[in-house]
Amino acid sequence: MDRYCLMGHPVGHSKSPWIHARFAELTGQALAYDARLVPLDGFAEAVRRFADEGGRGCNVTVPFKFEAATQFASVLTPRAARAGAANTLLLVDGRVALADNTDGIGLVTDLERNAGIALAGCRLLLVGAGGAAAGALGPLLEARPAELQVVNRSPAKARDLLQSHGPLARSAGVRFEAGGLEEAGQGFDVVINATASSLGGGKVPVAPSVLRRGALAYDMMYGPAARGFLDWARGQGAHAQDGLGMLVEQAAESFRVWRGLRPPAAQVLQELRARLAEPAP
Repeated sequence: MDRYCLMGHPVGHSKSPWIHARFAELTGQALAYDARLVPLDGFAEAVRRFADEGGRGCNVTVPFKFEAATQFASVLTPRAARAGAANTLLLVDGRVALADNTDGIGLVTDLERNAGIALAGCRLLLVGAGGAAAGALGPLLEARPAELQVVNRSPAKARDLLQSHGPLARSAGVRFEAGGLEEAGQGFDVVINATASSLGGGKVPVAPSVLRRGALAYDMMYGPAARGFLDWARGQGAHAQDGLGMLVEQAAESFRVWRGLRPPAAQVLQELRARLAEPAP
């Protein structure tokens, strides 16, 4: 049986083992997937050990995504190279054959397929310029919105993304801007929160004016971590959605990279939402 895993610190909360088990069941693939808690200074050794054990691939979560990209840079896909981070490693014959980043395409797929948002031609605001935003930015630009603005508490970090992704934006014909939180424009069709503002009860980092009437407000987090932002958005009359679909869709893309077929992500997302809604025993 082919073996896959998630590597991170922490990993106990992860839904990935259940998601990939359902993918395997629904597609008839014989594989095992588990979560591995990796010491903070032991990522490279953990990957080598798993490869030596015959592992076929692994997902990488915090805090190792940037390490996965830099340590295996010779095999980066373009979307991992743009993000400077990798969350999916393909292992072949005991070595890393590919380092990829499926976070951004997972977000775009969730927005377009599950939320029914046509990103082409829309005005889009991305709040935050950390790793989550960097992973999402390339696929968002490739979806060809009319305008994409990145704002961040540190304007310099937002402008770094403007510089690194500027050529892609120009080739896609996207008006691309970046700056501080106070520089955010008004009336966006889609507002994506890539910060951890809801954690610890922090206030939403942008003004209500960023939302046009009927806009979609999307938080990359899910569950309690997204509640503050989503409640704020609903209070402004916007549609609100958490990032659970992004989690499932990025996993589906990893599964495709590993197995060569795309699992029924929409069904698994529906089942996962139902599981999370069940009261604890």
